[in-house]
Amino acid sequence: MAAVVLLVAAGTWTALASDDGPSVRRSDRLLDMGTADGREVRIDTSYFTAGDPGAKRPAVLIGHGFGGSKEDVREQAEKLARKGYAVMTWSARGFGKSTGRIGLNDPKGEVADVSRLIDWLAERPEVDLDKAGDPRVGVTGASYGGAVSLLAAGYDKRVDAIAPVITYWNLADALFPRGVFKKLWAGMFVTAGGGCDRFEQRLCEMYDRVAVAGKPDAKARELLSERSPSAVGDRIKVPTLITQGQTDSLFTLDQSDAMAKAIRGNHAPVSVDWIAGGHDGGDMETDRVAGRVGTWFDRYLKDDKGVDTGPAFRVTRTGGIDSTDGAATLRGASGDRYPGLDSGVREIPLGGRPQTFDNPAGASPPAVSALPGIGSAAGGGGGGGRGGGGLSQLSSLGIGVSLDFPGQYAAFESKPLTKDLRITGTPTVRAHVKSDSEDTVLFGKVYDVGPGGDQQVLPAQLVAPVRIAGAVDGANVDLKLPAVDHELKKGHRLRLVLSATDLGYASPAEPAAYTVSLKGDLKVPTAPGVDTPAAPLPAWVWWLPLTGAALAAALLVLGRRRTTAPAPDPALAEVPLQITDLSKRYAKSTDRYAVRDLSFRVEKGQVLGLLGPNGAGKTTTLRMLMGLIRPDAGEIRVFGRAIRPGAPVLSRVGAFVEGAGFLPHLSGRENLELYWKATGRPAEDAHLDDALEIAGLGDALARAVRTYSQGMRQRLAIAQAMLGLPDLLILDEPTNGLDPPQIREMREVMIRYAAGGRTVIVSSHLLAEVEQTCTHLVVMDRGRLVQAGPVDEIVGSGDTLLVGLAADIPEPLVEKVASLTGVATAARAEGGLLVRLEPTEGDASAAAGSAASRLLVELVRLEVPVESIGPHRRLEDAFLTLIGGTA
Repeated sequence: MAAVVLLVAAGTWTALASDDGPSVRRSDRLLDMGTADGREVRIDTSYFTAGDPGAKRPAVLIGHGFGGSKEDVREQAEKLARKGYAVMTWSARGFGKSTGRIGLNDPKGEVADVSRLIDWLAERPEVDLDKAGDPRVGVTGASYGGAVSLLAAGYDKRVDAIAPVITYWNLADALFPRGVFKKLWAGMFVTAGGGCDRFEQRLCEMYDRVAVAGKPDAKARELLSERSPSAVGDRIKVPTLITQGQTDSLFTLDQSDAMAKAIRGNHAPVSVDWIAGGHDGGDMETDRVAGRVGTWFDRYLKDDKGVDTGPAFRVTRTGGIDSTDGAATLRGASGDRYPGLDSGVREIPLGGRPQTFDNPAGASPPAVSALPGIGSAAGGGGGGGRGGGGLSQLSSLGIGVSLDFPGQYAAFESKPLTKDLRITGTPTVRAHVKSDSEDTVLFGKVYDVGPGGDQQVLPAQLVAPVRIAGAVDGANVDLKLPAVDHELKKGHRLRLVLSATDLGYASPAEPAAYTVSLKGDLKVPTAPGVDTPAAPLPAWVWWLPLTGAALAAALLVLGRRRTTAPAPDPALAEVPLQITDLSKRYAKSTDRYAVRDLSFRVEKGQVLGLLGPNGAGKTTTLRMLMGLIRPDAGEIRVFGRAIRPGAPVLSRVGAFVEGAGFLPHLSGRENLELYWKATGRPAEDAHLDDALEIAGLGDALARAVRTYSQGMRQRLAIAQAMLGLPDLLILDEPTNGLDPPQIREMREVMIRYAAGGRTVIVSSHLLAEVEQTCTHLVVMDRGRLVQAGPVDEIVGSGDTLLVGLAADIPEPLVEKVASLTGVATAARAEGGLLVRLEPTEGDASAAAGSAASRLLVELVRLEVPVESIGPHRRLEDAFLTLIGGTA
C-alpha cells in the first residue's frame, strides 16, 4: 500500500511538472515574393510567440521536408516559442498553399525566400536585433528544410546559428554517387513534388534526360551542385549542429562528414549527431533531437554560456528489444571530438580468388539492399517518433533482409573474428576490375556473417555504387564502402560482396562479364575515442528500492521468523547427498503430501536413478534439493552442508531441470560463455573444454543454436549443467524428445561424467535406459520412498528364474519342468528356459534362493542339460511390482 501511494504521488507530481507552459500565439499570412517564370510567388507562413509580448527574443526559422508543408513542423515551432523564441515556419515554393515552381533550393528562389523572411523578422518589435535590419536568428529543418538552413547561412550573413537534420551537402553526390544514378530516390522526389511539371523547367528536363540515359551527365551534376550547400561551403561560418541518419540510403553519413569538415575548416563550432533513423525509417529520436536543437540555440542565440550543448560527436546504438513495447532500445556513445569516417583503421584480411560474374541483360533481376520509401522519413517533416519502421532498422537487431542473385556477384570473406569489432566509419578496399564492357558499374557492401555462415546481415541496408572507367583493359579502383556504425561479435566474419546490380540504382542495360580480385586487406575504421557511457537511471530506480528496503525492514521487525542455517556436518563432508525425513505438503492442504518422510543417501561415483510414476514427488524433491523451494520438515545436506535458497554449496551442484533456454542466433559456445559470465565466477573455473568434451558436440559448437537438432540442444543443455564440473549433477528427463541413437549418446555422456568420481542423479521415465545407465535406484510412490539400493539388487529380487541350457530340450521335457512342485510356469526363452516360481510367504529373497536350489536338483534328476541358473527380471517388472502394478 505504501508503494502504491508513493507511485500515485510521483505520477501526480510528474503531471504537474509537465505543464506545457505559456499559451502560444500564432498568426498566418501569405508573403509576396515577387514573380518567377512570369508567375506570382506567394509564400504561406506562420508566426509563433508565447509569454510576455513586450519581451525581446531571438528568432528561429524552421523548414519542412520535401513533399510536406509548414504544418509538419508546427509542434516543434510551438515548443521553441514556449522556450522564448519568435518562430516562423513556411511552406516552400510549390508545397502547401505556397505558389511557384519547385527549384530544389534554388539560390534565386527558395534561398532568396528565406532572406525575405529574415527581413520580415527584422521588423518585428519583439525580435532581438544585432543591428538595424539584422535579427538574432537561427535556422533549422529536416531533409529539404535542413539543406535550406545551410544555404541560408551561406548566402545571408545575418544567420547566427543553424541545426540541419538528415540532409545533404552536395545533392549531385547524393543522387549520382560516384557517377551512378540513384533512380528510385530520384523518382520518389519527382512523385513527392507532384510530378515533373511542378518543378522548374531546367530540373524537369535534367531528370528526363538522366532517367532515360540511366546515368548522369556533366550538366546534370553542375545543375544540382550549384544548388547545394557545398557551393557556398566556404561561407558557412556559424555554429552548426549536424544531425544525420544512420538508416539513410538517400543522404548517407558521408554527406554529413563533408559538411562537418568544411564548416569546421571555417573555424565555426560544429557538433555531429548520428541518430538511429533516417530516410529509410527507424527511430528518428524526435524528442531528443528537438531538445538538443533547443539547447544549441540557447547557447548561440540567447548567448547562454552555461547550457550544455552535448558532446562534439554522438552516435546512437541499438541495444536490443524493449520487452514492454517491442521497440528497439537505444543508447548513445560519444566522443570529445568528431572522429570522421576513417579513424582507428584496422586491417582485416579477406580470402577469395579472382571471381567472374555477370551483369544480366536489362540489369534484371537486380540485387536488393535498401527499399527506399519503406518506412521512409523523407516526406512531411522529415521525421517520425520512436519505433519507426523500415527494413534498415532490422539490421541493427541482427535480422538480414538483403538479396544477392547467384552468378551476379563476387564475395570475399574474412576468418572468424577473435574478438568483438565495432565499425564506425567507412571501410575501404582496393580491387582490380576487368570488364568486357566500356560501361562498368559495381555495388559494394560489407556483410556481418554469423557463425556457420547461415545468417548474414547488411548493416543499415547500405550499398556503395561506383562507375569504373577503363575496366576493359583492367583497372585498380579504391572502393569506399558504406559508412556505418555496427558491432560484429566474436566468431562472426566480414563478407565483402561486389554486385553487378542493385534495385535502387540504374545499372548498364547491356549484358557484360566482370572479373574482380582484391589488391589488399579490408580497412575498417573503429573510432577508438568514441565510448558508450553507462545508461542514466531514472529517479524511481533510486527511491523505489529505498522504499522497498524500508518496507522489508518493517516486515522483518513485525513478523518474519528468524532462522539460522544448521552447522556443517563433518561426517558427511564427502557425501554428495544425504536426505533425511524430508516432507513437503501441497499448498492449502492438510493431508496431501508431495513428499513425505523421504530419506536416502547418495555416494560418490554413483549414477542414481530417481524413479516413480507421475505425482510421485520426484520433481518436488529435485526442486528442494536445488534450494528452489523450502521443505516443510526434514533436511537436505550436500557435502555435509544444509541446503537453503542461495546456499554457497549449491555452486558444487549442476542442474538441468525442465529444459534450458538458449539464444537462438548465438552459437553453442557463445551461449555457454554468456551463461558462465552471468554466474560472476572466473572464466578459468568454467572448465568449458572439459564439459564440451564430455558432451561430445564437436564442430556444432560454432553454429547458431537455431540450427541444432533436439538431441544437440539436449547435449548443449547437459554441457551447460556441467560447466564448472560440479561434483553433483542433477538431470531431469534428459532424454525427452530424443531418438534412439541420441538416447544412446546421452547415456554415454552421463556414464563418462560419473567415471571421473563425480555423482549424477537422473530422473527419467525410460526404465530400459535407467537400467543400462544407473548404478543405484531410488523408487518413490505418492511422495514416499518405496525402495533404494543398487540396480542389480532391485532387479534381481524377483520370482522368475532363467535356466541356461547347454542344448535344446524337447517339448515334453519342458512340460515336465512346468509340472514340478513350486513351479507356476515354464516356457522357452532366448538363452534358455524361463521358469516362474509360485509365490511364497516370508522373506521373498531367501525363499527364491531356496526354491532355486530345489529346482536345480529336480532339473538334474530330469536330465535337463543345465548350464546356468539365476534370477531374471527387467527393471520394468521390478518397478511395476514395487508400485503395485500401476504407473
